[in-house]
Amino acid sequence: MKVRNIYYFIAGILALLFAVTHAWNGQSAVLPSLQNHGIMMDTRIVFIYVWHIITAENLVFGIMFIMMSLQSMQSNIRFAAWIFVWLLMVRLLTVVGITAYYDISALTGTLIDSIAIVIYVILIIFGIYTKRKSSGLRGSA
Repeated sequence: MKVRNIYYFIAGILALLFAVTHAWNGQSAVLPSLQNHGIMMDTRIVFIYVWHIITAENLVFGIMFIMMSLQSMQSNIRFAAWIFVWLLMVRLLTVVGITAYYDISALTGTLIDSIAIVIYVILIIFGIYTKRKSSGLRGSA
């Protein structure tokens, strides 16, 4: 198997790392704090599964981008890459928008995640517009 789109491959590896670090951060820092604040069990359960939805999404994104990086017909998967870009941008706007709405001073706490998403999106867009050296076709790699 040959990597045909290095940008998708890097995006896939990053997404897998995001999944691992998100799960690890959740289990070690965020989710245990729910036990200490007298939060109702129903609310804790919702928070825990919402947390793990993001972990699972990152895992799926990683697997998909690694698979996409190996495809020979890169032009056939551009649409899927654009869907991932838009999903990530909606995720970023949701995080920043909700944070700003409830506590604008907390936006600095979203800076690292925001930068990571922007870099991730840029890598995907580079992958979408990479030209194949052998065929010279725009949008394929």
